[in-house]
Amino acid sequence: MSHYGYKNHVSTDRRHKLVRRYTVTGAATHDSQVIGEVLDPDNTAAPVWADKAYRSKEVEALLEDLGYESRVMRKGSAAKKLTRREERGNRTKARVRARVEHVFGSRANDMGGTLVRSIGAMRARAHIGLRNLAYNMRRFTHLENAAPATA
Repeated sequence: MSHYGYKNHVSTDRRHKLVRRYTVTGAATHDSQVIGEVLDPDNTAAPVWADKAYRSKEVEALLEDLGYESRVMRKGSAAKKLTRREERGNRTKARVRARVEHVFGSRANDMGGTLVRSIGAMRARAHIGLRNLAYNMRRFTHLENAAPATA
């Protein structure tokens, strides 16, 4: 299957919903191929929360080698259904991941959509990077306004 366009892969702080790191690839690049590029070595939180697209032996080995705890959602198939325990685990992981999805929802609904109108990978990377920066600035302003005033 061919895909045209670009993807924004992000690592997000789940507490503050800020983009910590990102990379931009062609749309045909699978998410799991760039997980190493978006992991932030300065992040003090050990768990990595990710959707089913990241579940593979290679990703699990990478996370373990780098000292992260895998909280990647499990995936079932027609031949091998998830157990009840795995389904409950996925529900728990989905609650945490919902905070990360806020980044994409905010960009799609509040910041002019997800369409990048440019020609060339360099321009698309710049465009997406600036949108990530604008999102972080907007989010930071929200966090500052929500913080209790100190006297």
